[in-house]
Amino acid sequence: MSPSTIIAIAVPVLVVLAGILLFAAARRRDTDAASGVMSHETTRRDRGPVQLSESEEAPVTGREVERAAVAARRQELEPVRPVEPPVAWVPPDAEAIGVTRRQFFNRSIVATMLVAIGGFGGSVLAFLWPSGTGGFGAKINVGKLSDIQTAITAGKGFAYYPEGRMWVTNYPASALPKAKKVYSPPELAGMEAGVVALYQKCPHLGCRVPSCVTSQWFECPCHGSQYNRVGEKKGGPAPRGLDRFPLELNNGVVSVNTGIQIVGPAIGVNTTGQEAEGPHCITGAAKH
Repeated sequence: MSPSTIIAIAVPVLVVLAGILLFAAARRRDTDAASGVMSHETTRRDRGPVQLSESEEAPVTGREVERAAVAARRQELEPVRPVEPPVAWVPPDAEAIGVTRRQFFNRSIVATMLVAIGGFGGSVLAFLWPSGTGGFGAKINVGKLSDIQTAITAGKGFAYYPEGRMWVTNYPASALPKAKKVYSPPELAGMEAGVVALYQKCPHLGCRVPSCVTSQWFECPCHGSQYNRVGEKKGGPAPRGLDRFPLELNNGVVSVNTGIQIVGPAIGVNTTGQEAEGPHCITGAAKH
């Protein structure tokens, strides 16, 4: 082989070898620049198992994925519930929906007022309406006529019945012709039986009028009004005679309806003509 041929082959080989050496040298310099000395702690941790922090999650392995798939296939399917029929639709109450807060308070106030007025009205009616169960304001059975006459005699011309707030006195039969011209039929029914029922209240100012045994009159202690034994006015400021109650006689039993109050006779009525039979219990009464 000629020397020129050897040179022609050797030059390219040398060039290739030089390139390889240069590349290896550059690679070594890069490795040496990135390398350093690690501590024993770092080296020990690198050799041991990898430890994850609390915030990191362990990687899922293939076996775990396979086990989860098998467990999912083994789960029983939840049975399908039967479909319930729909509830019939009921339209809402327009009145209930339309009640505003103001309307609610207004209706509550009106309802409260109506209840209060109703209660007050019922109380008034109960107070004014006769009870009908006995006592004042109802029909009272006073007793037999003979018993009443006995009570009048025992009271020296006057019989008082507190349950009826009334006096019962005799009415003379001789005065009936005059009485028929003045008194109403309910009053005459008792007079014809010989008795009259008088309300104890003075028509002047409402004082209780007692009897006066000496004069045989009724004489008011408040302002001196005087009435004869049958309640006709004889003197004083009273505007009329004593008011009275209708009296009925059934089979000898006398009943008085204290729920009906008849206005007393006017001034000047004097059917019996009775004058004072003795000293007055109340003096100073002017005569009319």
